Amino acid sequence: QVQLLESGGDSVQARASLRLSCRASGFTLNHAYMAWFRQAPGKEREGVAYAYTGGRSRFYADSVQGRFSLSIDNNANTFYLQMNDLKPEDTAMYYCATSDGYLSRWRRLAQSAYKYWGQGTQVTVSS
Repeated sequence: QVQLLESGGDSVQARASLRLSCRASGFTLNHAYMAWFRQAPGKEREGVAYAYTGGRSRFYADSVQGRFSLSIDNNANTFYLQMNDLKPEDTAMYYCATSDGYLSRWRRLAQSAYKYWGQGTQVTVSS
């Protein structure tokens, strides 16, 4: 069955960098719709970054544009989120997700578009 396992979260100082990993099993990342979401305490879960792994399609939320980037290692079947210049407002639990089939560009960061979710990895950024 489809499983996603996140890792890489940590407690860091502002302006530090972290790389989150999402190891996929039960499917291959060659042609998948993938995303990272995050949820801070007391806030709604929000979409952070999206990729279609079968092409070059990438999309980032305004709040992380220019600081976060996505990459994929097909050999390791792992999806990464590189986070640079971290800010205290990036503090959240980060989740990896994948859809069950085609996902339109209009729903790239819509939670309801994603069927499978990991358990999350915590990122804490202090000032």
